[in-house]
Amino acid sequence: MNDERKNWPVGIAVLSVLAVFYTLYFARTFLLPIVFALLLDFLLSPVVRTLVRWRVPLPLAAGIVVLAMLGVGGLCVYNLSGPVQTWAEHAPETLATAQTRLRRLLRPLQRVTKTAEQVESAAGGVAGAGTTGAAKPTEVVVRGPTAVSRLFGSTQRFLAALLEVTILLYFLLAAGDLFLQKLIKGLPNVHDRNKAIEIARATESSISTYLLTTLTVNAIEGGVVAAALYGLGMPNPMLWGALVTLLEFIPYLGALGLVVILTLGAFATFDDTGHALLIPGAFLAINLIQANLLSPLLLGHRLALNPVALLVSLAFWFWIWGIPGAFLGVPLLATLKIFCDHIERLAPLGEFLGRREGKLKALIR
Repeated sequence: MNDERKNWPVGIAVLSVLAVFYTLYFARTFLLPIVFALLLDFLLSPVVRTLVRWRVPLPLAAGIVVLAMLGVGGLCVYNLSGPVQTWAEHAPETLATAQTRLRRLLRPLQRVTKTAEQVESAAGGVAGAGTTGAAKPTEVVVRGPTAVSRLFGSTQRFLAALLEVTILLYFLLAAGDLFLQKLIKGLPNVHDRNKAIEIARATESSISTYLLTTLTVNAIEGGVVAAALYGLGMPNPMLWGALVTLLEFIPYLGALGLVVILTLGAFATFDDTGHALLIPGAFLAINLIQANLLSPLLLGHRLALNPVALLVSLAFWFWIWGIPGAFLGVPLLATLKIFCDHIERLAPLGEFLGRREGKLKALIR
């Protein structure tokens, strides 16, 4: 009887974790706009407070910031809509051309594969000699959703989510410190209230710094890649630069996807194999410089994340929320680390989510 009682907390904990997973998965349509709005609120709140210090009313300051964000986003979409439309119209021809040119490089591998298939067919023919009259099983092909539908869903749903994020973001910015004030009001003593204010301010400042720094690093990398591709004669360099800025929010997997996309685009554009390989090669060189020099210099050790925890976070949020979850995986993990760093009881978890320090690394060795 006592053993059963001891196992109850473990079972309840497992059921609670499963319940959280199911809730995150089935409520993703409801939760995704809220998470995006909260992260944008962390990013833009310092700007709103700066406007308030300049004697701009809080609701007006929030409206100015949201309209400015929409204006910049709309301008980027307008400038890139032409290259995107042109690329989409010629996508079948581009992929066919790239496939034809890549086959020239892969002919030795194709010959080996073809030989292996012939050997396998011959072995299968000998093994199935006694069942020549058997009917072939019927193959059922199930067509899944396209990549575009997985990324954006229907246009109506995407626009509805964008509108929800915009409205929620405005009210979060216009509310200012309302939620923090409500939280502080419910705390019992002055020490807890001061501690809550300290944690809230430090967490918001750190998350805002992290998001702004990451956006700046990605934008710099995108600009350098666009300039390099322009110098190498690659069409639509601004489109590739914007794609780099966007996909670099997904560590490792984003860079891998960019290498594949740039390789296909380069082989579809250039006849010379060496010239085509320079395109993904230039991106890889710039990406290595960014990952090993620029990001550590700007982010520092405090905001550096454990690569293993980072990959686990990417896999988890991609499994739960798909491609939008992959974009949110790193900001959510960074948010968790920063939050843990400012709470004494969660400090070991925050230390685990960060990189190893030089002294500890030398001590372990």
